Amino acid sequence: MSKSRSLAAFAALLAVASACQTEQQMLQAQQATAIDTALQRGRFEMNCPTATATVLSSDFIQPAIQGGPWMDVQGINRLEYTIGVEGCGQRTTLVVMCQEGSSTCFAANPRGNLPQQN
Repeated sequence: MSKSRSLAAFAALLAVASACQTEQQMLQAQQATAIDTALQRGRFEMNCPTATATVLSSDFIQPAIQGGPWMDVQGINRLEYTIGVEGCGQRTTLVVMCQEGSSTCFAANPRGNLPQQN
């Protein structure tokens, strides 16, 4: 194999290897978006523009349906964050779900409760 082909093959291999992230790296990469999503909802629901957020837990959720590329139906990987939002004498807990590879997330109040007064 020529030197230029060897270099091109090595560069391609390096690009593929660097594209693979661990679950923890994916959670870290999406965490800022999840926090922002929780803050937007929490600040609106609590009517508190100065509320702050803290990540309480995070988890990588694999799909219930898994199969090879030959299957027509495959689930999606999701990133789940439990985030506490606090401010203006109130606090609440939100669950934020993000689809792997997406730049958007969805925040939901897991218990359907209103923010609590401190």
